Amino acid sequence: MEEVEPEKILKILPEILDMPSSKMWIDYDSEADVLYINFKKPAHADESVMSDDDIIYRYESGNLVGMTILSARKRLQK
Repeated sequence: MEEVEPEKILKILPEILDMPSSKMWIDYDSEADVLYINFKKPAHADESVMSDDDIIYRYESGNLVGMTILSARKRLQK
């Protein structure tokens, strides 16, 4: 496991605190370059919508419960 860099976390702190959900679970698959963000655990999505920019939005009863961001690291290079 890489060492945690507190400065990087502090830089995104305003965005984290501005999120509509007070709890989030984040997983990154580096081999597939896919970032999974869940706002509810367990999340039982009953609908998924894929956007034109390769983001999958997962909904449960009309509420956003998660996002899957494809090519996550490649987005940083743009």
